[in-house]
Amino acid sequence: MTSIPAPGGALAGLRVLDLSRILAGPFAGQVLGDLGAEVVKVERPDEGDDTRRWGPPYLRDAEGRETDVAAYYLCANRNKKSVAVDIATPEGQDLIRALASHADVLIENFKVGGLAQYGLDHAALRALNPRLVVCSITGFGQTGPYAARAGYDFLIQAMGGLMSITGAPGDAEGAGPQKAGVAITDIVTGLYATIGVLAALAARARTGTGQHIDLALLDTQVASLANQAMNYLTTGVAPGRLGNAHPNIVPYQDFPTQDGAMILAVGNDGQFARACAVLGFPEWGTDPRFSTNRARVEHRTLLVPLMGAATRQRSTAAWVAALERVGVPCGPVNTLADVFADPQVIARGLRVDLPHPRAGTVALVANPLNLSGTPVTYASPPPSLGEHTGAVLADWLGLDAPALAALRAAGAIG
Repeated sequence: MTSIPAPGGALAGLRVLDLSRILAGPFAGQVLGDLGAEVVKVERPDEGDDTRRWGPPYLRDAEGRETDVAAYYLCANRNKKSVAVDIATPEGQDLIRALASHADVLIENFKVGGLAQYGLDHAALRALNPRLVVCSITGFGQTGPYAARAGYDFLIQAMGGLMSITGAPGDAEGAGPQKAGVAITDIVTGLYATIGVLAALAARARTGTGQHIDLALLDTQVASLANQAMNYLTTGVAPGRLGNAHPNIVPYQDFPTQDGAMILAVGNDGQFARACAVLGFPEWGTDPRFSTNRARVEHRTLLVPLMGAATRQRSTAAWVAALERVGVPCGPVNTLADVFADPQVIARGLRVDLPHPRAGTVALVANPLNLSGTPVTYASPPPSLGEHTGAVLADWLGLDAPALAALRAAGAIG
């Protein structure tokens, strides 16, 4: 039976007030917007989200001239409407209360107590709108000895243990702890925020009331350590850095080739035996030192150099073709240019191009969710600062032109 797409996205009719900035909160808001929610991004007049200025690089217009739109800002703010409100003014605070009274979800990443000084904390807002779901994202959470500290992704990657297991091993030149190449803690926190919001909305459907979500970057980083956390909790021994190697699987890392490097991701003993045959050393597959994963982990310092000597004999493309023919997971180490030129990436539509008022079009990374009945949509590019202030305040609150003019004169809106 063929499913018929529902009108609008999966979250059509949901109103989200996004008071967050930088990446974790905005990323959650973008995901909700991709799924059909109406997301209103509240920003400071004249300044806006910090990432608007985090460049270069900046978006270029149709003539190749640099604009003032930072690429960083573009990564987490599509499918939103921008409203410029100064919450330091009494009138601005009243606007946030009024907007929150009409919202289903509010996302914020102020420091602990940051909104309370304006009377806009979750308890105050939920008193006005008991159905409101408030998601508060901080570095360390609302409780605990570090609650008042500011938290940024890089700091949390270090404090949360990720950097201790990332980077080349030993003390050689270039070795040492490394952060991930993207702000992965922020991204994971944004995804957890999305999950938490959807869970709270599901609970609201049963109970009729919203709730507060206390989400911390440190908590999500620790939760994301997965098998490495369990390796420690099981043994009491803290895992160290292994470069591109895997702590529990061998061979599962990069290997040198005639013209660069390739990845081998051998997940079971059958794959290992087939890989050995392709490499020209079928005897490794039955050698008791290598025939099982446990044996390979215990003898990795012997096996990996042997395999590296073999992989150096052919090009990456030749090895990948030969190994793929026998079902051994492998692949090249792609640059981002390679990624967006990859036929699989193209076929899956992982680049989307949207109309943009400054640049003609803007290229963005697609949402990876593929829902058969309520597909994600790309309704609008990341907005300019305050682009929708008047329209949203008129639509949500019924404010007319004189009321908007008075708010502008008072400095409450931009």
